[in-house]
This record gives sequence, C-alpha cells and structure tokens, in this order.
Amino acid sequence: MIITFLGTGTSQGVPVIACDCEVCTSTDPHDNRLRTSILVEGDDKTVVIDSGPDFRYQMLRAGVKHLDAIVFTHEHKDHVAGMDDIRAFNYKQSSPVDVYATTRVQEALKREFAYIFAEFKYPGIPQINLHTIDLDPFDIGSIHFIPVEVMHYKLPVLGFRIKDFTYITDAKTVSETEKQKLKGTKILVINALQTQSHISHFTLDEAVLFAQEIGAEKTYLTHISHRLGRHYDISMQLPQNIELAYDGLKLEI
Repeated sequence: MIITFLGTGTSQGVPVIACDCEVCTSTDPHDNRLRTSILVEGDDKTVVIDSGPDFRYQMLRAGVKHLDAIVFTHEHKDHVAGMDDIRAFNYKQSSPVDVYATTRVQEALKREFAYIFAEFKYPGIPQINLHTIDLDPFDIGSIHFIPVEVMHYKLPVLGFRIKDFTYITDAKTVSETEKQKLKGTKILVINALQTQSHISHFTLDEAVLFAQEIGAEKTYLTHISHRLGRHYDISMQLPQNIELAYDGLKLEI
C-alpha cells in the first residue's frame, strides 16, 4: 500500500499573497505546501483523505488517474472545499465516487454543496454515493480504516489508522481511550501548526511530545503553517525519528 502526501499545509501554510516572510519567498520546494490531504493506494482501491481547495491541482500533480473514494476528517473548508472537482473522475470512470463522512460532516456537505443533493440533478454535477461513518472500523475494498477521534478545540475530528500507519490532522487533545487505538503504530502523522500557542492545533513542541508518548518508529509532522518556519531550519531542530512531511512524500506501508 502506498501513501502519498498530496498536501502538508494549511490555509496559513500556502504562500500568502503579499507576504515577504522567509517561507513564502523560499525557493525550497519543501516550503511550498498545499492544503493537507493524503492519497491511499491499496491493491484494489484508491482513496483520498480530505479534498481541500487545492484538490484539483493535487490530483493533476500526483498523476491520479482513478479515484474510488474520499474520506473526510471534518467539515472545515480547507478539508472539503474541493469536492466539486470529483466530477472529472465521474466522467472518466462513468461512475459515482464514494464519500465517507460522519453525519455531522454530511450535513455540512449538504449545506456547502446543496446542488449535489438537490432533487433536480443538474447535468454534469458531481455524482457521489454517501456512506455514514462513526468510530467503528470500516473497509473500502481491502483497505481497513480504524477511526481515531481527536478534538480540534471543541470540534471532534477523525484521524485514521490503516495497518500500522496512523494519520491525524487538526488535533489539540486526544483522549486516553483514543490513544489506545494508536498502540503499535509504526508510522504516525500528526499536525504541528506553528511554534506559538494555538487554541485548536498542536504546536511544534506539543506534536513532538505527543509523538514521543505514542512511540512510533517514525513520525511525520503535517498541517504546517508558514508561521512554523522553513523546512530546513525546523528539520535541524527535530529528534532523529521525527520529520516534517512535505508535498509529494511517498511511504510504503
């Protein structure tokens, strides 16, 4: 199974118009981060976790020719705004794309993309099959997902464990019960927004402490703001088994 990081940034992580900070003006491609998302390629299914505003370009950049499903972590715009662009896959595949989301996230999708769910189906709109998920494990083909609930301030967000790989974005706190699901994780992906304190995201130090508590063999930091600093500079400060993820990074699990 192959994991590709389609994006590792946030709406604050993409180079900002008129910003002349060292990250936004960096020529290092590791500092050019699109909104956070990953591609999971199993033996029989290709799945994206989250489709943010950069979804179309991410698909083109990664050369994705087929998409079976999107799994949503939560309903914030930087994670759902690109769902409209599945219509290209509908056309190419002559089939709907499966969408997996909690009931709360589904309600948000119906508000944001009302035309997809309208009784009158306008020609050419995205075609989806909606599947409800909660904290129970579920399968998409041969890919087994174990949801992990984290808190994004007061908003529940789902991370996912796939085999010995765990992917979490937008976490500030994780309950002891949910941490139990992470036991034995070999590769952990966790958000690290910035160095300064933040109400709804792990800081760099908090992410490092969380990674050390979980004890994965390797941890990658994602959902990175440009306020964190340059990839090279931050990488030099990290423990040996913790790295900043970057757009285009591929892992085999």
